[in-house]
Amino acid sequence: MLSKLTPLKEDLTRILESSRVVSDLVELITYECDGLTMSKSLPDLVVYPTSTEEVVGIVKACANRGVPFLARGAGTGLSGGAVATHGGVIIQMSLMNRILRIDLEDEIAVVQPGTVNLHLSDETLSAGYHFAPDPSSQKACTIGGNVAENAGGPHTLKYGVTTNHILGMKVVLPSGELLELGGPFGEATGYDLTGLFVGSEGTFGVITEITVRLIRNPESHRTFLATFDSIEQACNAVSGIISSSIIPAALELMDNLVIRAIESHLKAGFPTEAEAILLIEIDGIETVLEEEEKEIERICRAERAVKVQLTGLEEERQRLWRGRKEAIGALGKITPAFYTNDGVVPRSKLPRILRSDVEIGEKYGLRVAHVCHAGDGNIHPIILYNPDHPKEVEAALRISEEILKECVDLGGALTGEHGIGAEKKEYFHLMFSEDDQSQMMRLWDLFNPESLLNPEKIFPNGSRCGEVGFSRNLSGSGWL
Repeated sequence: MLSKLTPLKEDLTRILESSRVVSDLVELITYECDGLTMSKSLPDLVVYPTSTEEVVGIVKACANRGVPFLARGAGTGLSGGAVATHGGVIIQMSLMNRILRIDLEDEIAVVQPGTVNLHLSDETLSAGYHFAPDPSSQKACTIGGNVAENAGGPHTLKYGVTTNHILGMKVVLPSGELLELGGPFGEATGYDLTGLFVGSEGTFGVITEITVRLIRNPESHRTFLATFDSIEQACNAVSGIISSSIIPAALELMDNLVIRAIESHLKAGFPTEAEAILLIEIDGIETVLEEEEKEIERICRAERAVKVQLTGLEEERQRLWRGRKEAIGALGKITPAFYTNDGVVPRSKLPRILRSDVEIGEKYGLRVAHVCHAGDGNIHPIILYNPDHPKEVEAALRISEEILKECVDLGGALTGEHGIGAEKKEYFHLMFSEDDQSQMMRLWDLFNPESLLNPEKIFPNGSRCGEVGFSRNLSGSGWL
C-alpha cells in the first residue's frame, strides 16, 4: 500500500514554502513531547503557517488524505496534549505570533495564537492594562495554548482563568471550514460557542485568531511572604484568609523541597529552614489594602506563622515571584527528572492531600514536592525520580495515578489547568459516568467526526463508538 506521506508533503509544499514543511528526523525529534516528557511520539511532518488562509489549506490537505493533525504552541503543556500520538502532521503556530490590534478604549486585544502570553502584557502595561491569565510558563507559553487548555496561573484566584478573558476567535474546523465565534464583546446572543472551544484541548478546531479582554492594572498591591513550621499550618492559614472574605490576587504554597531547590538556583529569598511558605498578594484600592494587610497578618500569626514579611521594594517582589514561577524548573537542581500533575481538591482538604501525596511517594520510595495554587485548591505534586532506573519510572507513574484518584475521592478533580490530554485520559471514568462521556463524545463527533484532529486525547482508549483506527507502517516512515 502506498504511503500517504509523500503525496501529502507535495500537497503541503504547494501551500507553504518548502522550508516551512519539515520532515527531517533530527528536526522532528524536537516535537516528540511537550513539557510532559513521559509521553513521546514523533510526528511525520511539521508545518509552519503564517496566516489563517494557510491553516485552512493545511487542514483541508490533511483531511483529504485522511492523515491526523494537531496544532501546537510553545510545547510547554504538561498533559501530552500537543504530542502527535498517531504521528501525522503538527501545525506549529510559532510564526503566527503577531499582536494584531490593541484597543484600550474598548479594553480588548486581537492576537494570533502563537503570541507569547507575557508579550501581550509587556505591550500594554505602560498604558495601564494587562492580560490577566498568568501561567508559570508565561514567558514562553502561547495564548493559543492557554485557550486550548483553559490555563490558569497564580493570579487567576481573583481574576479567573483563561475562559474569563476570551471574547472571540477564528477557528478552522477539521473539515477546513472557517468559523468566527464571538467578537469584541463576547457572545451577545445564542449559545456560548467561544466558551465551548476554550478548554477543548485542541480537539474541536485549530484557532487562528483570538480576541481577548484586557483589564486595568490595580491601583496598588501588597505582597507577603509567610513562613510556617508545617504544611498543615500553612493550609489552615489559606482557609482562614479565604473565609475572612478576602480574595487575594494570588495565594501560593510551596513546601521545603521546592524552597531548597529554588534557593540553590535562584536565591529568591525564601527561608530554606521553612517547612512551607505562602506567597500572598492582594491588590486594589489603597485604603482597602491597609485593612486587608492587617487581617492577613493576624490570620497567619493565629496559625503560628514563624514570620510574616511584607515586601518593600518592587525589585524584592519581582524576585519572589520569579522564584515561584521558576520553581518547577529549579527542581532540576536536585533531581535527574521529575513528573508533575495538577489535581484539585476542596481547600479544606489541602492538608490531607498534601500529607497523603508524601505518604504515597514514600510507599514507592520516591520524594514528592509541592507547589500549589492553594487559594483554589489546585495542587501540583512533583514526583522526583531517575529516568535511568525503570523501576523509578514505573513508580512515578503509579504515584501520580494514586494521587489523582485521591483527589477525586476527596471531592476534587483530575485537573485544574493542565488538561486531560494523553496523560490522564484513562482516569477520566473516575469523574464521569459512561453516560456523561457519551454526551461529551456527541460534541466531539459534531466538530471532529473523523477523529483526525488531535486523536486519542481526553477520552479513554476505545471509548468512542466507531473510533477511527490508524495504522503506521513498520518502518515508521509515514501513513498507510
